[in-house]
Amino acid sequence: MSSSHPRHADDGLAVRLAQTAEAIESLLDGLLSPDLLEGEIARPPRLVAAMRHGALGGGKRLRPFLTVESARLFGVGMPQALRAGAAVELLHCYSLVHDDLPAMDDDDTRRGRPTVHKAYDEGTAILAGDSLLTLAFDVMADAVTHPSGEVRAALVLALARAAGLGGMAGGQMLDLAAEGRFGSGQASVLGEAEIRQLQAMKTGALLMASVEIGALLGGAPESQLTALKRYGRALGAAFQVADDILDVEASPEQLGKATAKDQDKGKATLVAALGLDGAKRERDRLSEEAVAALAGFGAEADTLRAAARFAAERKS
Repeated sequence: MSSSHPRHADDGLAVRLAQTAEAIESLLDGLLSPDLLEGEIARPPRLVAAMRHGALGGGKRLRPFLTVESARLFGVGMPQALRAGAAVELLHCYSLVHDDLPAMDDDDTRRGRPTVHKAYDEGTAILAGDSLLTLAFDVMADAVTHPSGEVRAALVLALARAAGLGGMAGGQMLDLAAEGRFGSGQASVLGEAEIRQLQAMKTGALLMASVEIGALLGGAPESQLTALKRYGRALGAAFQVADDILDVEASPEQLGKATAKDQDKGKATLVAALGLDGAKRERDRLSEEAVAALAGFGAEADTLRAAARFAAERKS
């Protein structure tokens, strides 16, 4: 990795990450309370508890951190930035709850704890995921997040495009198909380009949207919005390659979930396509590409630069 960037940003990254995670945890705790919002009839306690299990008490909160830090570049107030970040995190948590289901990745542990369908049951987990997804859009569409209806519509659109048919959900479908879930039942051997497309949809789209949403919240000019989306796209790709590498190299204790599952299931990864060393080189290249995308920003973007290196260097 290049050492030409100031290390103080890297040193401050852990502090900023922890501060944002704590603030997001507090905000999510309030959003997932039993208290009714206007128009709601009741909040079933078991559903609230399952949603809280899926969303609270763990995780790096990288996505809302990216939203907050991108918004910070344009002087957005912290309450608004955190609400937008919380919406992104609610959507991310929904995806984890559903990914862990037996019909999907069939995982028993997440963040070192039983997954929602193990702690409760499959039906409750499905409804908890549905409710987290819906709540994400509820929070983003609320005037408390931004007074402009036009801005809120742009935020909702960015989140929907990242989450849906052409983004995360579509990527999950491609992943299931590659595993051989349909037709012949045989796993497919995907080419490098196909793997990159799958990963850009399943993981990268929401990471890029996390950055884009912060910029939209702050009314970023088109040129800076484009640069930040380029940053987010490269960071998302680096994050996923790093995740694939960790699945090979890390222990279940480090990750808080089962490892070596990609190879066992024949999952399409760049480790499989490029080899472990090749995947590491690509991870580092993508991290530097993300940093380079921020060339038009000054020192105020150093924390985002450090986040790009963190995405590649992380050990969990």
